[in-house]
Amino acid sequence: MVDIHAHILYGVDDGPATLEEALGLLYQAEKERLTDIIVTPHGYHPHFDVQREIVVERFNEIQESAKDRGISINLKLGQEIRIGESTIQQVETGEAFTLGSSKYVLLELPSTSIPAYTVPVIQGILSLNKVPVIAHPERNKAIAENPGRLLKLINHGAISQITAGSLAGHFGKKIQKQSLQLVDCNLVHTYGSDVHNLKARPFLFDAGLSYLEKHKRLNAVDIFLENNARIMENGEVIILEPGNPNTKNWWNLF
Repeated sequence: MVDIHAHILYGVDDGPATLEEALGLLYQAEKERLTDIIVTPHGYHPHFDVQREIVVERFNEIQESAKDRGISINLKLGQEIRIGESTIQQVETGEAFTLGSSKYVLLELPSTSIPAYTVPVIQGILSLNKVPVIAHPERNKAIAENPGRLLKLINHGAISQITAGSLAGHFGKKIQKQSLQLVDCNLVHTYGSDVHNLKARPFLFDAGLSYLEKHKRLNAVDIFLENNARIMENGEVIILEPGNPNTKNWWNLF
């Protein structure tokens, strides 16, 4: 299984503080049956924005250390890019990392809002023949208030990534319920752990999938895992038509 969103590099953001903690996350990833991880440190975040050279250095270090410890997980480098007015330029010049050198670009919205420049950034990334991926939309306050705002971004060409912990209930029952509704409305396309550490922000990769399976969303499980694998290989993701045909005004569900 492939995880496309994970904070595993040490000392570059709010992920692990030391190399040993980072390796501890990889040991846990093996227990979660993960075979591939795209490492996504924060970039251009107001609190976390480490130089590109340091990110590459830490990535190479953890790759080598994992190999020495016999950890067989395949790692690729990516980035969780905080959306801003310079995002298009950062992606175009290669200053910002795409997901594992693919055409997919993981974008983070502010936690409470959707900036006015979001649609132009999406359109600009598409013009570069790349695909914007909205990270954890279920934890964005503006989208929680009106999921139609996420629908608008998807209609403009973005896809979105839901977090394992959200489905597993790690962020509370309300976000868990909202997450399942986004899944039911085909408003999410990929799945990631967004792991930061072993205690406060663990993988919960299996737990999120188990929640979907328990609630008979087996098709969603299959699509998420398939799309994660396709992103890892720079393929085309599966996109279902948004909307719930059994519910009127489905975007006002929350």
